[in-house]
Amino acid sequence: MSKAPATPAASTTAGGPTASGPQAVRRADSPSVELTRHLLQYFLSGEIAPGQKIASERDLAAALGVGRSGVREAIKSLSLLGLLEVRQGDGTYMTRSSSNLLPEVIEWGLLLGEQRIMDLVEVREHLEIFIAGLAAERRTAEDVAALWAAVETMGSAESDVDRYSEGDVRFHRVLAQATSNEVLISLSHSFRALLQVWSAQCVRDATKSTAELAAEHAPIVRAVQRKNANAARSAMAKHMKMAAARLVRALPADGSRG
Repeated sequence: MSKAPATPAASTTAGGPTASGPQAVRRADSPSVELTRHLLQYFLSGEIAPGQKIASERDLAAALGVGRSGVREAIKSLSLLGLLEVRQGDGTYMTRSSSNLLPEVIEWGLLLGEQRIMDLVEVREHLEIFIAGLAAERRTAEDVAALWAAVETMGSAESDVDRYSEGDVRFHRVLAQATSNEVLISLSHSFRALLQVWSAQCVRDATKSTAELAAEHAPIVRAVQRKNANAARSAMAKHMKMAAARLVRALPADGSRG
């Protein structure tokens, strides 16, 4: 018999302690960031097991004493951070995230709120474009071989989402290493957890096959191989725009959680 969705208990006083579940949000708190932080603490408290279904948007809003729109935005933010997985027509579940990624996901969680996380998407887009150009100027033959190997891993993943994500993360790591710039390498590594989460989300919701998604990376490698910085930046810009669009489409639609 399947386990019932976890539902936080209603609080006795606004902002006061509850018997179980998250505390009610104080009205003086930010309606977006503070609510998301509240839910983040609750989901990481151990009351909900990885893979367990959480309460519906309506039930969470009632238990916390907030509007459904606020809960909806919080769930979107936590989905982008990889802590929740929205299954259309089935509900929202705690993900079975790898434990080694959790600290990094929580670190990014300090920038809670859907708009702030989309700001991260924008920053990463421009960072990757800059990295691609510099990598084209400084790459070695070994870098190029490693990039093609990462594309091959993605292209041969078929329905294996984890394998595709592994290749995608490796591709961007190798590209950053090819710049020989320690700051860029460090910045790129900081995005590792989010990249793995976003990559998996996009593959699950993509209308393209993993082979087609992998093929988007090929023009970047060819430009890097030719040491054509302008072409590398252009190819990366095109890829990042398509990737960002897939990420937005992978977000749960408003009103889809009951």
